[in-house]
Amino acid sequence: MKSFLIDVIIPAYNEEKSIGKVIKDIPRELVRYIVVCNNNSTDRTGKVAKEMGAVVIDSKEKGYGNACLSGIEYIMGLEHSPDIIVFLDGDYSDYPDQMDRVVNPIIRDSYELVIGSRALGNRQQNSMQPHQIFGNWLATRLIKFFYGYIFTDLGPFRAITAEALKKINMEDRNYGWTVEMQVKAAKYKLRTSEVPVDYRARIGISKVSGTLKGSVLAGYKIISTIFKYL
Repeated sequence: MKSFLIDVIIPAYNEEKSIGKVIKDIPRELVRYIVVCNNNSTDRTGKVAKEMGAVVIDSKEKGYGNACLSGIEYIMGLEHSPDIIVFLDGDYSDYPDQMDRVVNPIIRDSYELVIGSRALGNRQQNSMQPHQIFGNWLATRLIKFFYGYIFTDLGPFRAITAEALKKINMEDRNYGWTVEMQVKAAKYKLRTSEVPVDYRARIGISKVSGTLKGSVLAGYKIISTIFKYL
């Protein structure tokens, strides 16, 4: 793994209670930079992340995709861009110490995109709401039907090569980020894989699935993104 440069991008909005735990659990021997994209937080998210040794990028425009795009712009602008970029959430629902599971298929078997699947791993009770589970089920089956690619989850914990990320040219600025990446991976015929990852109840209330408005908007965006690239 030492021959591969791996950077981590963590989009974060008001995650001061969890972001330190996320950073602490990342296997530092695997990664070069941990980039926290502070998405207009009104709490101490950025300060805590800096104290834990992360690079903090301020993404002023709200939106999950906006935060990720800010992180990509920073990383790709470095003198030496990474070979692999890992994405995970800042709410401590993912298990950062399982990062080797997500990057190993790229390193060992030359995959270009690896999804950490919560459906294949151990999911803590109540870590996902019923509408989230159904939404993942529906979205992944639509991707299989229309694009011929098999996924079991739209999980946020994932790894992609820098070259593949450039090729798919990510655009979504909010709820459709994860599904856009998977749909474009199918469209561009990337070599993809899934690995089981565990999942626990997040710290705090979800800004998406925790509200009716967020859930409806996310569901609409996910479905519309699947049809957008046909």
